[in-house]
Amino acid sequence: MTEAAPVLLEVADGVATLTLNRPDAMNSLDVATKEALLAAARQVADDEAVRCVVLTGTGRAFCVGQDLKEHVRILQSGETDSLFRTVEEHYNPIVSAIAGMQKPVIAAVNGVAAGAGASLAFACDLRIVADTAGFNLAFANIALSCDTGSSFTLQRLVGRAKAIELLYFPRTVQADEALALGMATQVVPAAELAEVVSGLAARLAAGPTVALGAMRMSLTFAADHTLMESLDFESAQMTRTGKTSDHAAAVEAFLAKEKPVFEGR
Repeated sequence: MTEAAPVLLEVADGVATLTLNRPDAMNSLDVATKEALLAAARQVADDEAVRCVVLTGTGRAFCVGQDLKEHVRILQSGETDSLFRTVEEHYNPIVSAIAGMQKPVIAAVNGVAAGAGASLAFACDLRIVADTAGFNLAFANIALSCDTGSSFTLQRLVGRAKAIELLYFPRTVQADEALALGMATQVVPAAELAEVVSGLAARLAAGPTVALGAMRMSLTFAADHTLMESLDFESAQMTRTGKTSDHAAAVEAFLAKEKPVFEGR
């Protein structure tokens, strides 16, 4: 993609970086950006060469959610059906693609993440947050319900009571508080964000990708299934990962007292 594209995609050394690229609009999500993000997320999900995904933004924001200027134009045009179809056509498929990947996903939160932008970060496995960044569940401020999976993810990060508080009374949760609440995995100086995320992504990309993906799916499955159902799912994933080349390599390396080299298959 060109530098002017609303979403940039770069793949290097097994790491795919998806960068929201509308810095003048604080990486807000207009239709073109949502379509580009969905296409890029699906592309990297299906690419076996990609073993870790990083989602980030350019400029001073990670993503402030829906592009309200476009939103107002559509409201004024009377095309309200198309306005709210965006949840089914864009937001739901995007978060499904992110949450459903069979590989680790990191949110590199370089600036404010608000509304659907915060929801996108919550759908990732890890949120590495710049100390100048923060989260805002801004939906109530524009009299809309939450979307992009935040009803599912937020309460699993912070608990239902805190989730409903943050939704009812939107405010910017600064990085340090986000860490204490469990919304952030790690807070780092803004100048060090890229380096920290790069190192973490490289480590995950060198890992046993099938096993990591199975862990990801097991946690998601167990979130809304019984213990017995979750045990059955775990058993199936254990059988699947036990047949991988990476497992065989790990066993051989253990016996040889060497460090295993994983190929992600």
